[in-house]
Amino acid sequence: MTRPTTPHILTELRNPSSISTQLAALKALKNEIIGHEQKKQMWIGLGAVVPIVRILTLAKGNGKRRSREANGATGRGEHVIDHVDEDEARLQATIIVGSLAHGGPAYLTPLHAANTIPLLLGALMPDEHSSRLLLATLRTLSIIADASLLEYPGTGATDSPLANLLYSKTHIESLAQILAQTSPSSIVQQQISTAAVLIAKTCREEWHRTALMKAGILGNLITKLAGFVMSMGFVLPAAAASMSNPPSVEPLPAPASPKAKLAPILEAIGVIIQDSKLRASQLILSSSIVSVLPTTNPEMISDYAYISRATFDSSHPHSRQALLNPMELFLPRTPSQQPKASSTQSAAFPPLGEFGPLGRHTRTVSAPNWTPEQTTSETKSSGDDYESPLMAWLLYLTRAEKGCTRLMAAWVLTLLYRAGLCSKRRESTLALLLVPLLVRMLDEDFLIIENSPKVSNHTTFQDSGLTVRARASFVLAMLVMDSPELQRAAVDAHAITKLSLLLKKSYDPLPASSQSSLWTATAIEATSLDCLDGPSASRLGQSGLSHGEINVLTSREGVLKALAAIAPFKDEYRKAIIESGVVPLITESLKPYHSNSPSGPDGGRNGASRSGRNTANPSTLSGNPIPILIAACNAARALSRSVNILRTSLIDAGVARPLFALLSHSDMDVQIAATAVVCNLVLEFSPMREAIIDEGVLGILCEQAHSTNAKLRLNAVWALKHLVSSAPNEIKMSCFEELGKDWLIQLVCDDTEDSALASMGRGDDDMGAGTPIGMGTPNAAGERVDILNAIEEPRDTALHDDEYDEDTVSMADSIGALSRPQPVFLAGKDGRNTSRPSSSRANPSDMDKGRLAAMKETDLYPIRQARRDDTAIQEQGLDFMRNLICGQGAPEMIDFLLEKLGQKKVFDILCAKLRPKTINAFNREKRHPNFYGNETRTIQPQPEIIISVCYILVHLAAGQPRHRQLLISQTDLLRLLVPLFNHAHRTVRASCAWIIINLTWIDDTSDQMNCKARAIELRNLGIEQRLQSLEHDPELDVKERTKTALHQLGDLLR
Repeated sequence: MTRPTTPHILTELRNPSSISTQLAALKALKNEIIGHEQKKQMWIGLGAVVPIVRILTLAKGNGKRRSREANGATGRGEHVIDHVDEDEARLQATIIVGSLAHGGPAYLTPLHAANTIPLLLGALMPDEHSSRLLLATLRTLSIIADASLLEYPGTGATDSPLANLLYSKTHIESLAQILAQTSPSSIVQQQISTAAVLIAKTCREEWHRTALMKAGILGNLITKLAGFVMSMGFVLPAAAASMSNPPSVEPLPAPASPKAKLAPILEAIGVIIQDSKLRASQLILSSSIVSVLPTTNPEMISDYAYISRATFDSSHPHSRQALLNPMELFLPRTPSQQPKASSTQSAAFPPLGEFGPLGRHTRTVSAPNWTPEQTTSETKSSGDDYESPLMAWLLYLTRAEKGCTRLMAAWVLTLLYRAGLCSKRRESTLALLLVPLLVRMLDEDFLIIENSPKVSNHTTFQDSGLTVRARASFVLAMLVMDSPELQRAAVDAHAITKLSLLLKKSYDPLPASSQSSLWTATAIEATSLDCLDGPSASRLGQSGLSHGEINVLTSREGVLKALAAIAPFKDEYRKAIIESGVVPLITESLKPYHSNSPSGPDGGRNGASRSGRNTANPSTLSGNPIPILIAACNAARALSRSVNILRTSLIDAGVARPLFALLSHSDMDVQIAATAVVCNLVLEFSPMREAIIDEGVLGILCEQAHSTNAKLRLNAVWALKHLVSSAPNEIKMSCFEELGKDWLIQLVCDDTEDSALASMGRGDDDMGAGTPIGMGTPNAAGERVDILNAIEEPRDTALHDDEYDEDTVSMADSIGALSRPQPVFLAGKDGRNTSRPSSSRANPSDMDKGRLAAMKETDLYPIRQARRDDTAIQEQGLDFMRNLICGQGAPEMIDFLLEKLGQKKVFDILCAKLRPKTINAFNREKRHPNFYGNETRTIQPQPEIIISVCYILVHLAAGQPRHRQLLISQTDLLRLLVPLFNHAHRTVRASCAWIIINLTWIDDTSDQMNCKARAIELRNLGIEQRLQSLEHDPELDVKERTKTALHQLGDLLR
């Protein structure tokens, strides 16, 4: 390769003779490196980065000129001409930086060394810079974000320099200004779309989402989304009627520009609202959405001639499902109840094809033939069953739109469904309309028909079939999780077959064209040529993966998640997955990627091992990153719930060995996922149990049970509970000694969450919402353990007490439905509801503010999650104690447990678990108005804890007669049991009956007199009367256990 005239270009870049010659040098350099990776490497080595980046610091443009450009002004003054060349130079330098970053992660090292990102972010000021420079800067930042994503997953930096700077207060405000622009011009709309894409690529942490919410960016995006509703003509009747009463409502948002893109807006909204019911509720309750899609009584729909659907057929013989809102009229009709194996009704289902293209800016429609009588009584259910018309609109988009817009609409709808904001009746509609579409998107030929070349510029991924299929598998996994009805719909649509095929293809050798770098005979030397920068700005960094390789890994992860989401409940689904032949691939996905030490002057650019490839076969990726390991663990866990599969396919595939290795993985989330699988592998009937125990799993699980991470601690204790079940007494004793008696006591009896609430109620400064809550006592190793696993607040975003109430109120005030009158449902003379806009009715803002405040507390307040974690760990710890004293050799283990822990300590723990706790929440209102105020609050024991304690007592009573005598002597404990005989939970009632059955059991004649004395004591405690009240219990199990207990008790008392 012949070198260009580098000294002249570098000289002009470093010491320009004039701004025009420097501009010419920049253009020459840009033309030389675009599309030529080897020349990019050469110019990096020659030290061109720092002089290029220095140009980004040139004087800023005039803000007034930028304002005139945004408003369409064309006049130019002399002060504008003075800055034209400087702005053009900055523009060319920005484009060059983007071209370099396009080379992948290796080029980010010199760019970071030259401090490029802060300078680029400084140009995100719409009032200070030209539209062209602003757009080029956004695109360059988006390319840098792309390059960061191409780092091998799990080996890059944990914190993205771009995201950390972008979401700082200064730059996030600039991002908000960009998204708030209203100009319909093409360049402004491109800026908005690119900014939305940048958010979707960089928003990964919870503090990122919190920062975006506080900066008002979520509100800006929601306003843009409402503009698309307007431009597509979907203004509902109530919104149309409100136009005639402007003082009572906010003005409707402006329709979206014809040049605006919907997919980036939906994707950015989805990234922000995910994993938070609070933010999802802000979407459906925002003023923009409520103004165009208000929640309306279906009976008023027939009064308006504003919406219809060309395919609506009122003469269809099948009954229409009750309408949740007027948007339902745009969806295909589905039967209210679908009989199983009803092939004759297949014609009633709408086709999976799409509607004709919709005009987004004009829509002339007529009223449908629909009458209020079509509304069933089911529609008039409680207010909680109503949902926002946004759900139906998003469902309509998934059927009417194409490509990425369809996928993003399905994703946002799934997020809202998972947040619990959909009606209970929406699930059947999703099963019939959305799930088959998502499964259809897994087909290889799906995007070949629908592919649109313009879409790839406005989404976070290239519009390749593999990538969109991978994203569809993620959405499908999230949608069907924990829903048997949706899982059935996915299986009926042949999702297992298609997902299995995708998983197999993800292990096919990659074509040579998908490799991440071009071959060079020798590494290009990094010659500084007396450049001013240090060596780090003249040297390439670690090589990443190509887009093709990342797509393969993403597809693999999505497929594994989808299979895990389909398989947990039904053996027939697990059998179908086994028959598809993917179990060996799941086992292969459990093998982690091992990074080798870097070598070579280019930091591994020419070393295949740095990118995770098999050096023997460069087209095959070696190992799996952390997200795939977790997804594979979840898939293995779902399959291991089947006894048959656990005994055959999983053991044949050798799943135990890679799982055992993952128990010691450096990543905590991988350990948590692997331990969850081990919970099923150490069950009594598992053929892998002995092998895993021989490998030393006992020591690893006991070590994990001491972890400060609540999830890992929970899974470890859960696995230990299964491991000691029906195990020999030697293993039980070894497990107890390894775990440590002091630590076991802390696991089951430490109620620090209640102490935390009491301290916060007293207003203690050291127990604030932003302060992690410690256990309060050291563990067996003398370490202080954060048993509540309080969420550590991110940098500069901790919610302090003085912000808590203020943020809640301001957040509620930002919701449009909270501050303006809404249509109110009134009872007419005939008993039917009528709807009319009312300015005199009670303002609903207080109710909605309360909802949002409660959601915010659930989302952001760490003690609530900590209490749930603590309860779950205590439950498993108590079950561990129960399994220690059951099975063969139980009397020996009862004596062992009582000796090691002490009789008094054991019964004190059990009493403490059954005794209600009283908290004086004094001065609580100073911290948050939704809490208890000055009243004293009693916290009842959780049913899970009560059940665990009761079954410990059941097995104690099932021991030797001396153990029953010991138990009957615990008067305080038995008094706490008395009210539990009438507990609302049926398992609690049944377990109480079992305790009496075992206490009144006679082993031999020598125990006759003692057993009669126990029966008299039980009668004196009032337990006989309690049992008599259960003779007609609605639960058969409780009733039968009660009959047995009363029979034995009666025989002894005769």
